[in-house]
Amino acid sequence: MSSAENSPEGETLSEDLIFDVLKNRRRRYTLHYLKQQDRPVELSELAEQVAAWENDTTVEGLSANERKSVYTSLYQTHLPKLADAGIVDYNQNRGVVELSGNAAQLEGYLQPQDEFPWIRYYLGLALVSAVLVVGDLLGIPPFEAIPDQIWGVLIVAAFALSAATHYLRQRRLGSSEGPPTDE
Repeated sequence: MSSAENSPEGETLSEDLIFDVLKNRRRRYTLHYLKQQDRPVELSELAEQVAAWENDTTVEGLSANERKSVYTSLYQTHLPKLADAGIVDYNQNRGVVELSGNAAQLEGYLQPQDEFPWIRYYLGLALVSAVLVVGDLLGIPPFEAIPDQIWGVLIVAAFALSAATHYLRQRRLGSSEGPPTDE
């Protein structure tokens, strides 16, 4: 990697660099595991977990070759690339790696996506709210039978409940134990 592409900690990562780093599944698995642990991790521990995810098995179910293959590629290729980009702090001599401050810049790119159509949902909720308000303003039964304050409370409560549900779903997606998927 050229020095122009290197991004020391504390500098903004270019989108090209981010996409280049994240195009490899092994690096995405590495970042996911380091984020889960939120502490310095031994290279051997990291390699075992990444190998387990790649082979769809447990750490205990790995063969020596599976462990060695992932360990070698992390040691020689992937961790140096992440360190050069300023995304991880990698002490090759000690075999210890952890996320750096720059890793936070990848957050939006690594978050699992919620398949629920939130934009359409909020648009529909706004449309239903508008119909309720217009029906009340025009005095159309049964809208006129309910006081304006009650309509206001119901509409605000619907949006607040929706926003809370949306927030909790996003948090649940972000705390997944398994590796990020390629889909």
